[in-house]
Amino acid sequence: MLSNSANSTSKVSSVGAALLMLLSISCDSGVTKTASEETNENPALASHQRMVRALAKIAEEDARLNPYYSDLRVRRLTAALAGFPSAATAMEKAPILASLGLAQMDYGQLDESIANLRKAYDAFASSPDPGRTLGEVAFALGVANLRLAETENCCANHTPDSCILPIQGDAIHKVRRGSEAAIKYFAEAIENESMPERSRQKSTWLLNLAYMTLGEYPAKVPPLYRLPENVFQSGIAVPKMPNVAGKLGLDTDSMSGGVAIDDFDGDLLLDVVVSSWDASFPMKYFENRGKDGFAERSRDAGFEGMLGGFNLITADYDNDGDVDIYVTRGAWLGELGKRPNSLLQNQGDGTFLDVTYMVGLGEDHYPSQTAAWADYDNDGDLDLFVGNEHKDGELELDGGIEGTEEVIAPCQLFRNNGDGTFTDVAEEAGVTNLRFTKGSTWADIDGDRFPDLILSNLSGENRLFHNQQDGSFFDIVAQAGIQEPYVSFPVWTWDFDNDGVVDIFISSFRGSTDSYMMHALGQKYPMPSGHYRGNGDGTFTNVAEEQKLDAPMLTMGANFGDINNDGYLDFYVGTGQPDISILVPNMLFVNQHGKRFHDVTMASGLGHLQKGHAIAFADLDQDGDQDIFAQMGGARRVDSFRDALYANRGGTPNRWITVRLVGVTSNRSAIGARLKVTITEKGEQRAIYRWVNTGASFGANPLRQHIGIGTASAVDSLEVYWPTSDTTQEFKNLPVGKMIEIHEDSDAVKTIDLESFPFVPNL
Repeated sequence: MLSNSANSTSKVSSVGAALLMLLSISCDSGVTKTASEETNENPALASHQRMVRALAKIAEEDARLNPYYSDLRVRRLTAALAGFPSAATAMEKAPILASLGLAQMDYGQLDESIANLRKAYDAFASSPDPGRTLGEVAFALGVANLRLAETENCCANHTPDSCILPIQGDAIHKVRRGSEAAIKYFAEAIENESMPERSRQKSTWLLNLAYMTLGEYPAKVPPLYRLPENVFQSGIAVPKMPNVAGKLGLDTDSMSGGVAIDDFDGDLLLDVVVSSWDASFPMKYFENRGKDGFAERSRDAGFEGMLGGFNLITADYDNDGDVDIYVTRGAWLGELGKRPNSLLQNQGDGTFLDVTYMVGLGEDHYPSQTAAWADYDNDGDLDLFVGNEHKDGELELDGGIEGTEEVIAPCQLFRNNGDGTFTDVAEEAGVTNLRFTKGSTWADIDGDRFPDLILSNLSGENRLFHNQQDGSFFDIVAQAGIQEPYVSFPVWTWDFDNDGVVDIFISSFRGSTDSYMMHALGQKYPMPSGHYRGNGDGTFTNVAEEQKLDAPMLTMGANFGDINNDGYLDFYVGTGQPDISILVPNMLFVNQHGKRFHDVTMASGLGHLQKGHAIAFADLDQDGDQDIFAQMGGARRVDSFRDALYANRGGTPNRWITVRLVGVTSNRSAIGARLKVTITEKGEQRAIYRWVNTGASFGANPLRQHIGIGTASAVDSLEVYWPTSDTTQEFKNLPVGKMIEIHEDSDAVKTIDLESFPFVPNL
């Protein structure tokens, strides 16, 4: 096992210093060292440079071949169109023109897209029986024009409220041509009786949005197509959380990617790291400088050349006291996605080296977007599960078939060898899964001290691999009762009702624009998420319907936290699919004492219409309430958008405490440790439970645990259970409104007054 006092691998003081050393003069020999000599002496630097070269090569290939956001389809269809003989009729060319227009829309060539779709529309309109085809092209023209409206307004003239439902104030579009044209074409698609009912419902939703962007909803929407105003209202009132990302310079513009928030440089202030799956886009590091705000220091942090990144997962994997980052890549891309993931080792000061190849994580590459840290063998160091995207046939979503290519991609379980290296033991452990893995998380579901592994799969049943305590796992998903939903994405474990039993949420990825609209109108949705309450015996009951969580969420990124400090966990989901016509709001759900959840999306100001990806809850200004960061952007080039940070302005009398655990016998990050906070509120005592992790499977919360305690004036007791050492610590009468630090081997409590640290301005 690694020592908690020092890292067993050789570290440099900073990445910048290490790179400069490549050309430095040796003090001992007086001889200038070459880069090759320096990297031979420093395996971490050699690994880092190898990854930089590999990612640069991938970026070059990706720009030509990526099926989602390169101009590959545009080039192919342009060539096909040029291949028509000069005598070809407009009708003969119309299908290619329509396909080219759709490809140009995805790529962001909106004027060209609209021109080619219009040519196809005119050709089909002149045919004797245009029928459904004309309606489909009209719908495509509506989407293209609505995207043009967003580009000319939400992007070119961005405001904090841009694209947030209900659209109002300075978010109303000043450039009107796109929305006006979209209204015309969506109306045509609705009136086309050959169109399927679902398609007409999609057009109805988007038509109402187009009117709203012009400030003309509901007054000017034809009564037959007008959605009731309560669709854009919340059932209960909550304080609005304004988007302040632009004020703080945190509004990175990119496609879908990840976010990780933690104290990466050891100053107790929370920093932000974001990524994009665009293989040419470098990761971004924003250092929290308190009253001076955030400063981007990506290059100084060693992120130059760290290109791409779909998901970010944090932990102190080497037990040296700082937070490291694991980066997944290649999601959705099949064989093209067999790219190396990255393990970024923190050098102790917020600078990083990519040690993937050095530690044994870089030999086998598979398309991946999920990973999770846990000490599955209870030996005191963290092991890593990596969920990969195995595909053995057609993968069908509401947004279309994502391809028929077969990809053999077993999941990986990297056992930490305790010497800074890892060994893949997935096959012998029985967790290769061989399904299209979308989400992964660890939790001890039966209280036997050994964490179990929960996986969500995009196709087929989910998995619950029970830890057999001998290095092997056995799938008990059927006995546990968490097989559904069969098309799922993020997964997380929590205790939403504070009964001390682990609960599981597996979010559905099934649905589309029309299903969201029908749910908003009060109609039942047939394929809800799995909101599983733990029964205390290793089985679970889906209570999604009774707790009002049977909505079509179309979730990509997600995370949870306590936005009102009442001690009950709320959650926020980033929504969307690769299909750019799917335009539904990201959704915030507030927990009412574990009995039900309220959708407060509209009232909170978090109903962003752009594709929402990774989510993190964190008290970035350390004022006692959790803010919410959303990494925005979709799979297509046109779906690039600016990240959002929603500032929590409080508004309740509730209090809080933040707990930072430091493992000694257990892993330094304390991942897997359980907290039980007992408080007295209004004369009654109750308990609040948390397990240390980074939250849901897409987006990383800080490892320190922010715990709302309602109106309690003190914490009666805090119990910390350490599963590795099988010990419990208890601390009584703790102050509120502070951060406390607890070490596994000490009965002392270190109290840190966060108010002594300067707050980030403008939140």
